[in-house]
Amino acid sequence: NHSNSVTGGSGRGMQLGRPGWQACVLHRPQCHQLILKTPRAQAGSLSRMQTAASANSMDRSTGPPLLLVVGAALIKRGQPARVLLAQRPPGKQHAGLWELPGGKVEAGETPEGALARELQEELGVQVGELVPLSFASHAYPTFHLLMPLYACYSWFGEPEGVEGQAVAWVTAQELHGYELTAADVPLVPAVIRALHDAESWLEVHGVA
Repeated sequence: NHSNSVTGGSGRGMQLGRPGWQACVLHRPQCHQLILKTPRAQAGSLSRMQTAASANSMDRSTGPPLLLVVGAALIKRGQPARVLLAQRPPGKQHAGLWELPGGKVEAGETPEGALARELQEELGVQVGELVPLSFASHAYPTFHLLMPLYACYSWFGEPEGVEGQAVAWVTAQELHGYELTAADVPLVPAVIRALHDAESWLEVHGVA
């Protein structure tokens, strides 16, 4: 699946160092907007973006390649709610560590499509709605990993380790007791919030 780390979802705008520019990073990581607040900023926006894109391209050419993977927090509602973790099997990199299931986004795939495919292959389930939850960005010596994370509350089939990997349903309190891959560690707070939200959902809907 996937492999410091930065998580998204601060909900605050950040000044970019130029008058009139502000980046608005909302709770959902897919919503990143660039807001031009003044006519002066708007007038030169195109040339500045072209310059920034060129600089970013040069930075990427000298840095490690970017690997896009996608992960899922399969959450089983209950009191307490639980999330599924999978253990990396022997023979694979980081064998023995635990992770949120998922995998690489192949050429021509959307993150959601790749995640549905990976969960079918790894766990034997067909997933329902995928809700954007967070993301992680982690630097490895030979590549840089970017991993959007989705929450999933409904699926068809019983998740099991199709590839021979162990799986475990874990509560928020138990989550810290599992040794996770480096890329998954910064996602723990977002997963815990999702677990608590799932428990609150049951209370609101009158389910004990």
